[in-house]
Amino acid sequence: MPKVSVISADWTLRVTVRAELLHEGFDALGMDSVADLAQAVTQGAIPSAIVLDAALVTPETAGPLSGLARRVPTVVVASRPEVAGEPGAHLEGAAAVLYRPVRVGEIVSRVKQLLAGHVA
Repeated sequence: MPKVSVISADWTLRVTVRAELLHEGFDALGMDSVADLAQAVTQGAIPSAIVLDAALVTPETAGPLSGLARRVPTVVVASRPEVAGEPGAHLEGAAAVLYRPVRVGEIVSRVKQLLAGHVA
């Protein structure tokens, strides 16, 4: 069963995406910070995919997150860059960027597309 990490300080995004992923048969884990993800990865819990709120991407976290995104399919959920100037919307290595407003189903669908063909 593919493991998906959902990282967002916005509990509504985190909880709703996680719930839908669980419903679709994924092992989904919600985290509210990049530090939580870093700790999990350090302990060897590498997810099959990541859903990341772009608001958590800072100059300090951009490098490590980009490195991880190159190895693990990552879906970034961002505000429109022309409105927010959100740096996370341009995370290098991200497989997909979805802009708000976005439906939970769209996020889950993109995760499913990215993991299609990968060994569970």
